[in-house]
Amino acid sequence: MSIAPADTIDLERYPILDLASARGRAVLAEQRRSLKDKGVAILPGFIKADACAEMARDGHALRERAHLEDVWGTAYLGPPDESFPEGHPRRTLLHSLTWVIAYDLVPPLAALRRLYEWDPLMMFVGEILERRRLYRMTDPLGALNVTVMSEGHTQGWHYDNAEFVVSLALQASNDGGKFECAPFVRSQTEENYDDVARVLDGDAPDLVQILPMVPGTLMIFEGRNSVHRVNPVIGDVPRIVALLAYDTRPDSDSSTAFKMLRYGRTGAGNR
Repeated sequence: MSIAPADTIDLERYPILDLASARGRAVLAEQRRSLKDKGVAILPGFIKADACAEMARDGHALRERAHLEDVWGTAYLGPPDESFPEGHPRRTLLHSLTWVIAYDLVPPLAALRRLYEWDPLMMFVGEILERRRLYRMTDPLGALNVTVMSEGHTQGWHYDNAEFVVSLALQASNDGGKFECAPFVRSQTEENYDDVARVLDGDAPDLVQILPMVPGTLMIFEGRNSVHRVNPVIGDVPRIVALLAYDTRPDSDSSTAFKMLRYGRTGAGNR
């Protein structure tokens, strides 16, 4: 029997059903401050251990139906721009390799899907982001997806096109699989290519933060101006993370090209 959404969350620590309480206000203030200062809100222990284990088991069970995303591209989510000199970040190719389980493959009664489709969680995310009217993405493949990263899998350095990304850590690998980011390495007016080049070359310990992957953690990340990656997974235990897609627009969807790269198909049931 699937766990009800409210029962998956540590509501004592994160009272998302009573955000007007003193504890609720404190949680919102802390996470909003973290977003402003670091570009990321991190809520460890958001999901209870038993619920997290169930969601990870579901990820294991669905892995055989996943699509292997195996792509090369730049940190700017596109092909190399040869108008820039060789070695420039706009021409540097980076590899991403991971299994991706699309939304339509997650059973309707699965605990993870029920949690994603639960309005109080969406409203809580909106309150942290101070975007108080969010919508679930209309993409039948990408609204919710689960990444399963086996040994050697990685996500290359990149910026996000989306306004924000919401992730839920379900299972950690033996080693590696850590989230690395250079917060606000660029701005709306300045690309700071020299600093980005240092990050891509592995020569920017002063800019890069390494965040451990702890199961049960909810993370909200604003990655448009913070280049980030997942470093290679080591060992025979896969890294499993769920990505929950919300948007400020009611009709947001992914492009056909992105769907083919990410899921190997363009529509639900189209396999």
